[in-house]
Amino acid sequence: MKTHHDLTVWKKSIDFVTTVYKITEEYPKTEIYGLTNQVRRAVVSVPSNIAEGAARTSKKEFSHFLSISLGSISEVETQLIVSRNLNYITNEQLENLLSELIEIRKMIIGLKKTMSDY
Repeated sequence: MKTHHDLTVWKKSIDFVTTVYKITEEYPKTEIYGLTNQVRRAVVSVPSNIAEGAARTSKKEFSHFLSISLGSISEVETQLIVSRNLNYITNEQLENLLSELIEIRKMIIGLKKTMSDY
């Protein structure tokens, strides 16, 4: 592997960040320092930790940062469900977003598994 730029999961998570940022632009302005900020920070954490882990010198360290990304995915999932419950996003938007999150989660788990096979 050359860099995190070569990882499909990193690219997919970057695209997901862009999607979430665009959706949260529609949240009420009263949420700018609340839920909007929280979901944005959590979603950016996913590709950020993949990148940081890929830059580390050991597979153990990389795996640790992938685990942090998985935790951030769970945070984002929770925050998106809250967003739907508050009618900031529709059921359809939530379903689409969760589908993408599941795919990213599976990719990270698969990457972790390939690293532990060596």
